[in-house]
Amino acid sequence: MSTVACGSFVWSDSASVSFRSVQRVRVLETRIEPGDATPVHTHRWPNVQYVLSGTDFVRYDGDGGVDLDTRAGAGPPRPATTLWSGPLPPHSLENVGEAELRVIMVELKDRAAGNRR
Repeated sequence: MSTVACGSFVWSDSASVSFRSVQRVRVLETRIEPGDATPVHTHRWPNVQYVLSGTDFVRYDGDGGVDLDTRAGAGPPRPATTLWSGPLPPHSLENVGEAELRVIMVELKDRAAGNRR
């Protein structure tokens, strides 16, 4: 699997991210193809995620331990679902489903982790 650089992120060919960053927000669109994974990375700011296409995935912590496996819980996120997250420590994501995982994330740069206003 080869890797490509996009902005300050490095992803495999089929796990890609594009983004725009302005003073107060950063908007990312992430696409992860079936069987592909992201490298370990963090999210420094709280964020809102909008799911364009969902599938099963595994989120690993920075040491490779399983943090979340959608197959063992409520299942994959559905399209048009909106999710809230605080900042995330080092982690990676692996698409273990049969469809592309595609999410738009809006990071709120000027918000503290617990402040949702």
